[in-house]
Amino acid sequence: MIPILDLSHFHTEKKNNFVKELGKAYEEIGFVAITGHGFPTELSQKLYEQVQSFFRLDESTKLKYRIEGLAGQRGYTPFGMEHAKDKKEGDLKEFWQFGIELTEKELSALGYPSNPEVTELPHFKELGFQTYNQLLSIGMDVLRAIALHLQLDEFYFDDFVLKGNSILRPIHYPPIKGEIGEAIRSAEHEDINLITLLMGASAAGLQVKDKKGNWVDVSTPENALVVNVGDMLQRLTNKVLVSTTHRVINTPEARDGKSRYSIPFFLHPKSDMPLNCLKECTTSQPPQYENITAGEYLDERLREIGLK
Repeated sequence: MIPILDLSHFHTEKKNNFVKELGKAYEEIGFVAITGHGFPTELSQKLYEQVQSFFRLDESTKLKYRIEGLAGQRGYTPFGMEHAKDKKEGDLKEFWQFGIELTEKELSALGYPSNPEVTELPHFKELGFQTYNQLLSIGMDVLRAIALHLQLDEFYFDDFVLKGNSILRPIHYPPIKGEIGEAIRSAEHEDINLITLLMGASAAGLQVKDKKGNWVDVSTPENALVVNVGDMLQRLTNKVLVSTTHRVINTPEARDGKSRYSIPFFLHPKSDMPLNCLKECTTSQPPQYENITAGEYLDERLREIGLK
């Protein structure tokens, strides 16, 4: 069981205790379950309905929304295209990616592509962005707590992240049929970004690797968000906060014809954010990483997982 924390405490007299507990969890395991976040259950249900409707469309219709040259950063990515770093087998999933929604002028200035409209599902994009903005707000609270734990200014991350390159990714893991070799729904990996917020999942399968190398099933209270550290934050903090290996396994239900859906929100900064190890995190050990920007690091990792 990963630690369960109540985010509402961050806005009360329990703030300091919340910061301490979050920091401890992120130093030890890199994962927490967050309650008290205020994310509307009705919005989650409506988006999941739209997501399921999209992935039920025929393949030729979905492929209309695959955008060449974007490395899957917007629109549809077909089944088996992405693989974990250092793995040859493609993951048993297909997905969609929403990026930030801004004016065309702002998108151009920041170097971001626009988001396609799914004409078959007129509410898909609208619900996606309502969710995107809700999770961004929740993620900012988590980052502000992290900043305080690291003895930074509470709003250290704000300018880097509020118009950053964050991604909302609805994922479909179809039922498993036939021979699949060593492929699983999502091979063991660490996330690329600063933090990830996982808005539920429709079936079991998510596992985290503990410090002894054992795989532990992630079980959380209903409607909790799973929030974990990504590699960018691990780099920035010189391994003070840990980006923990996790995976999605092939459960018996997957062989019984059941799909699995999940919607992670990958919170990314702007591309020019430096990921140089913070001086606050280099007192007990020298920097473990070379200097790099978030954009350079993202590009490197997208190549490693087969999307570029």
